[in-house]
Amino acid sequence: MNLDQLRSFVEVARLGNFTRASEKLHLAQPSLSRQIAALEQDLGAELFQRARGGSTLTTAGESLLPLARRMLADAESVRRELAELAGLRRGRVRLGATPTLCISLVAEVLSAFRAAHPGIELHLSEQGSRRLLDELAGGELDLALITTSDATSAERFIVTPLLVEELVVISSAGAHPVTAGATITLEEVARLPQIVFSSSYDLRSATDAAFRSAGLRPDVALEGAEMDAVLRFVERGLGVAIVPAMVLIDRPGLRSVRLAGPALERTISLARPADVAPTAAVDVMRRTVATSATDFAARAGATMRLSA
Repeated sequence: MNLDQLRSFVEVARLGNFTRASEKLHLAQPSLSRQIAALEQDLGAELFQRARGGSTLTTAGESLLPLARRMLADAESVRRELAELAGLRRGRVRLGATPTLCISLVAEVLSAFRAAHPGIELHLSEQGSRRLLDELAGGELDLALITTSDATSAERFIVTPLLVEELVVISSAGAHPVTAGATITLEEVARLPQIVFSSSYDLRSATDAAFRSAGLRPDVALEGAEMDAVLRFVERGLGVAIVPAMVLIDRPGLRSVRLAGPALERTISLARPADVAPTAAVDVMRRTVATSATDFAARAGATMRLSA
């Protein structure tokens, strides 16, 4: 058994198809098939049920998969740790973050980290919080900035809360304010045309739940947009949107107003695997994230605070 065989096995298991896996691995399909066959021979068990429509894991394959992922993650940790012994001149950090954070906090984090450690290779995964936790558990990420927590998997991760921020209502700075007051009620927001996020966004679930709880049905002008598109559409005056206060920093084309009554809030946390010791580069990235979060809280004022 070797790491190349395990890497091939994990990729076929993920994609369910030898052809797609060979393309992803930049490996000829006969070579991939030989690696899997050799692994099956070494283990004395078939790992895949092969069919015309694809390949599925056998019971033995399902047992091997989490072990293979962990072995690959451990091997990668060793490789990176040895590469970083010379003072962070080399190495790699794999960071995951939600789309909202990628256009705000993460941009600051990566800029600061790159300036201090230009030799470290950076990889970014932009996904929803649940998907990021899956990638973290599978050894695909070192750190993840998330906005939700998975209580059933708490023992698998070390989760450190960083920031608590309000969700605010944004509109075009070039249009008339949506309210004359300092705040706006959820009922007033429901009557305004709204730009609504894709259903994959954690923000969409939070705002939908708030409207349902209040017995309100919002006026949806456009549904299914991604974060950058939502901000651009609102800037053009196509409607309003409910977004984290963080995205308003350095965006003069947008105006914001806080919600009246109990604020809609979200907690931003940094998660890492509980059973993998962080490398030197990952630990420096963790500290860079914490410092950047503190700076963001200071710039955002009352709509954002450091988590207790």
